[in-house]
Amino acid sequence: MEQPGRYVSTRTVSDAIRNGQLRWNRTDGWRFALVDGGIRFVVVVSDTETNSPVVVTGWTEVADREAALDARRWDPVDVDTIAVRAALSESASTPIPDRIRPCAVTRPFVVGEHRLETEPGDPFVRCTACGCRFRSKDAITGRGCRGRSGQ
Repeated sequence: MEQPGRYVSTRTVSDAIRNGQLRWNRTDGWRFALVDGGIRFVVVVSDTETNSPVVVTGWTEVADREAALDARRWDPVDVDTIAVRAALSESASTPIPDRIRPCAVTRPFVVGEHRLETEPGDPFVRCTACGCRFRSKDAITGRGCRGRSGQ
C-alpha cells in the first residue's frame, strides 16, 4: 500500500477505519472512506469478525480538488498523481487520454512494474525506466517493464 503515488499509510488506514464512513460490503470486504484535506482515503478490510481484521488494499481519490490544493498536506503534483491513478483504476480497460492530459506528474508513481509520470498536454503516462507510453491501466499492467535495472 505504501508505494509511491498511493498516499496510503498505516496511519491513514487506521484513521479511515476508526473515523471513516462504512461504505459498503462487497465480495472483497468492507470499505471505509474518510475525506481529509480534499482527498478521500478508501480502505478495504476483510475478516472483520475477528479481533485482527485484514487490510486488503487502500487507495486515494480527489474528493474536492480546490480543498486539496488549499490543504498544506498536498502539493499540485500530489493532487494530479492521485487524480491520474484513480482515473486509471476506475475503468482499467478504457483509455483515458482526456483525464491524463491536464495533469502534471513529475514525481513518478508505481503501477505494476512501471514508474509513471506525465506532462500537461500529454494524453498518456510514460514509464521513466522503459519509456513506454500508456493510456489505460490494463496496458500498463499487461506489459512488463524492460527498463534499465536500478531505476
